[in-house]
This record gives sequence, structure tokens and C-alpha cells, in this order.
Amino acid sequence: MIKAVVMDVEGTTTDIAFVHKVLFPYARARMADYVRSHLGEAQVAEALAAVSEEAGLAADDTEGQIDALISWIDEDRKVTPLKTLQGLIWQHGYQNGDFTGHVYPEVPAALDAWQEQGLRLAVYSSGSVAAQKLLFGYSDAGDLQGLFEANFDTRIGHKREEASYHNIAKALGLPGEAILFLSDIKEELAAARAAGFAVCQLVRPGTVAAEGYPQAHHFQEVTL
Repeated sequence: MIKAVVMDVEGTTTDIAFVHKVLFPYARARMADYVRSHLGEAQVAEALAAVSEEAGLAADDTEGQIDALISWIDEDRKVTPLKTLQGLIWQHGYQNGDFTGHVYPEVPAALDAWQEQGLRLAVYSSGSVAAQKLLFGYSDAGDLQGLFEANFDTRIGHKREEASYHNIAKALGLPGEAILFLSDIKEELAAARAAGFAVCQLVRPGTVAAEGYPQAHHFQEVTL
């Protein structure tokens, strides 16, 4: 019996276009100024140290760090310190009302219904936990973050690696077979299935259907 639903964000709860056409350009345009003006903050300094380690830069090479961050945005790299800094920039955008977090129209009602059924809900995204909480906390439908028991990002493991899903199961205190994972990406579904999870692919507009996996076009079609 399924006791928890863990869901991806991009292409699953949220239109990929929102991330690539709103969030990424917003952070890219502000990254250099943000880094230069927040160097003394512990969270920023920690992220920049990780950028230097990842890119092979000197610890004090601020301009090199900025160049690396912007190139990673352009390459859509799933690099943890980039996600951290993007999340900090997006926080200002959400709080200033520059945009709200996109969710597909049927998602809020489905989340409410699943929670009422006693299912535990969690998010697993390559975007940072902070970015996830902002997107759902400032969503088009209001604050949805309170529906989620847990948020996971690449600090628990990369999304195409089986071990990441074992780590999530351990964190939730559930066997893999008690967890349903929702994603639009075949490789993520394969990794979750290898860890014993039940899986379902969300086939949104533009998604490439993955043969051999249960599919749903929206959350109301998901079979628990």
C-alpha cells in the first residue's frame, strides 16, 4: 500500500517553461550583482567556496566564480552551490511580487485530496530545498508548502542514481514499495524503480513518453 507520494517539480507539478523562461533569466540577470554585494554573508561564502572547488578556482576569485555560475545557468547544470545562490535571488523575487510559483491547475486539489487520504507528501527536485519552498509557498494557488512533510534536493543524492531513493526512503522511515515517485524523466523513474519505489510518469505537453512505465497526463490520472 502506498503511504507517501514523492514528486518532482519541473515537468511534474510545474511547467518547465516557468523555470527556464522566468526563474533562470531572473537569477542570471542578477547573479553578478548579488554575489558582489553579499560576499560577507555566511551562506553565500559557503556556496562560493563550493563553486571554487567545483570549477578549480582560487577561493578569492570572485569574478571567476561569477563567470562559472552564469555558464552553469546557461548549461542548466545541476550544481548544488548554483542552486543555493539561485534560491537566494529568487527569494527576493517572490517576496517582492515579481512573480508567483507556477503549478499546474489540478495540482492543488490533488495534493489536498491525497493528504486527506492520509498520504504523506514530499518533494524531490534538483532545485534547492529553499527554492522548492519558495515556489510552493508563493504559488499561483497560494501557500501549498504546508502540505509537504519533507523536501529533498541533490544534497540527498542525484536524481538519476538509485542510492538517492534509498536515502529518501530511509529519511521517510518507509520501505521503497510504500512510496510512489512522480516524475516526467525516464532516468529518474528508472532509478526510483530500482530502489523499489512505485513510479508514474507525468506526460505533460512536450514530455517524451517512457515506454514501460505507468503514465498520467495530470495528477487526477495518477493511480495510487
